[in-house]
Amino acid sequence: MSYQARLKKEYNERIISGLKEEFGYKNFMEVPKLQKIVLSRGIGSAVADKKLIDYAVEELTNISGQKAIPTISKKDVAAFKLRKGMPIGVKVTLRGQRMYEFLDRLVTTALPRVRDFQGVKANGFDGRGNYNLGVSEQIIFPEIDIDKVNKISGMDISFVTSAKTDKEAKSLLSELGLPFKNN
Repeated sequence: MSYQARLKKEYNERIISGLKEEFGYKNFMEVPKLQKIVLSRGIGSAVADKKLIDYAVEELTNISGQKAIPTISKKDVAAFKLRKGMPIGVKVTLRGQRMYEFLDRLVTTALPRVRDFQGVKANGFDGRGNYNLGVSEQIIFPEIDIDKVNKISGMDISFVTSAKTDKEAKSLLSELGLPFKNN
């Protein structure tokens, strides 16, 4: 038998039927699903120090379990001393098993380590069923060794779903374990 992530198994066994009942879908293929998770980090000071990109690639690779890639600037911006083609950030896109494993680690291990954590804000939806979450410190992830961190910085986490509305996406993500704040 092949390995299946805990959240993927839970999605197939419990969440599909729950969402189908809640929103009145006729077919299980209509039920929204998590398509990908994108982790990204902008590094503005990388213009002056190129090694910061290497550190960020290494940290994001450790956090996600998949090789991160540098993002390249598309324009020249004289005010920031930025040239076209310079690396200014890092990103990684997770799909499949790695996506569910990362979400499981985020919900069960990383988010509870945030100081004074009360839940994630529910206003990060974009109107088309996708959710964006900002993390202010990368040290909440247990994969990061605090002694080796040269600068504490945050990252953006984007959850891309196949949901048509924000209400469907919020229901899906809360069923997957994302702890939304009670307003």
